[in-house]
Amino acid sequence: MNWFEALILGLIQGLTEFLPVSSSGHLELGKGLLGIETEDSLAFTVLVHGATVLSTIVVFRQDIWQLLKGLFRFQWNEETKYFVKIAISMIPIAIVGLFFKDSVEAVFESAAIILIVGLMLLLTAALLAFAYYKKAGDRNISFWDALIIGVAQTIAVIPGLSRSGTTIATGLILGNRRSEVARFSFLMVLVPIIGENLLSLFELGDTQVAASTTPVFVLIIGFISAFIAGLAACKWMVKLVKDGKLIYFAIYCAIIALIAISGYMLG
Repeated sequence: MNWFEALILGLIQGLTEFLPVSSSGHLELGKGLLGIETEDSLAFTVLVHGATVLSTIVVFRQDIWQLLKGLFRFQWNEETKYFVKIAISMIPIAIVGLFFKDSVEAVFESAAIILIVGLMLLLTAALLAFAYYKKAGDRNISFWDALIIGVAQTIAVIPGLSRSGTTIATGLILGNRRSEVARFSFLMVLVPIIGENLLSLFELGDTQVAASTTPVFVLIIGFISAFIAGLAACKWMVKLVKDGKLIYFAIYCAIIALIAISGYMLG
């Protein structure tokens, strides 16, 4: 992987992590188009995911600080309830991570990965379109809603099914307020992504890192581009959800899905 490829993939990851178009799906499509081997991209993938986590923390730093202050008052206040909701939302993804991780990884290594991405992008488009035409709700996320959104996040581990698109669409379909759904969707993913990255780094090991042919400065370029793109995309996505303009991403996902499926069939 050279610096230009790292720049492009970093931008793809940063933008698509927050926009409802599937970061994993686009990253796999990008690697396929650029001809990047899995051995060279594993450390890079972990790194750019870390960059998008950092951009989320920066964007929501005030919300996170207020939640932490409320939590450490050790009272059953709104902040503590919110943390409990986030914890509940993480239960499904934790179960999959502990017991079905190998099965999920096998999907990414499938020879039909491009076809899978295309089909899941079509599903993402359908979810976003349904959420767009659903009348906007006015209630806050309940504990039950948090669990359902957590299940949606877990299903979205399939490449091509957008995590943000799936969780936001699910929250909107349940009748929650747009601003509340966007905030919860981005905050609920912090711990799972950080945990997944730490686990991936541990499993990667010194031997595989040393075997990687990707220079350090190339990894740094990827990290910086993913971080900057993530900052912009995160702020933009919050505004788009509030304005109810997800239909444009439904159209985009459908177009990319058809291209991916056609390319796989013709290839």
